[in-house]
Amino acid sequence: MSNYFKKMMGMRKSPPREKLSIIIWAWIGSFIGVSAVAYINFKMPGQWDGVMIIGSFGASAVLIYGAIDSPLAQPRNLVGGHMLSAVIGVFSYQMLSNSLWLAAGFAVATAILVMYVTKTLHPPGGATALIAVIGSNHIHDLGYWYSLVPVGAGALIMLFFALLINNIPKNRRYPVFWY
Repeated sequence: MSNYFKKMMGMRKSPPREKLSIIIWAWIGSFIGVSAVAYINFKMPGQWDGVMIIGSFGASAVLIYGAIDSPLAQPRNLVGGHMLSAVIGVFSYQMLSNSLWLAAGFAVATAILVMYVTKTLHPPGGATALIAVIGSNHIHDLGYWYSLVPVGAGALIMLFFALLINNIPKNRRYPVFWY
């Protein structure tokens, strides 16, 4: 039993702080990428009004601007992980809306399973699935459109800026892979 608890102590020291240049480029990228999606969110008229930006995009920004070498930050994972998770979240809400606690757990767990199977694991995708279940009536009213707008469109906008900004410095390259 004591070995079990010893594992919780960790095995090594935390890694050193990143170079200032990496931190600054992560800030620039996330500021521009998230601001672009937020701008569209606040300027888009009609039925999409106010739903273009979702909370899980903040976590995606950490990955695609701050951890650009991570397999979890690559375009396939960003777009595929979000969109598949959104579809699963909508399905979960529609099938289990009488038991939101069950729909929430099913959506996140199934999103993780599907992202693993499709090699699109992107941790913010779990939040995207959860938002489809616990989101506002406006999100619920979108139905499967949620996976296209805001999720797909927002992920593609952020990817566009990640491609532009992450490749400005000579010592940064994004993406590591597409497929």
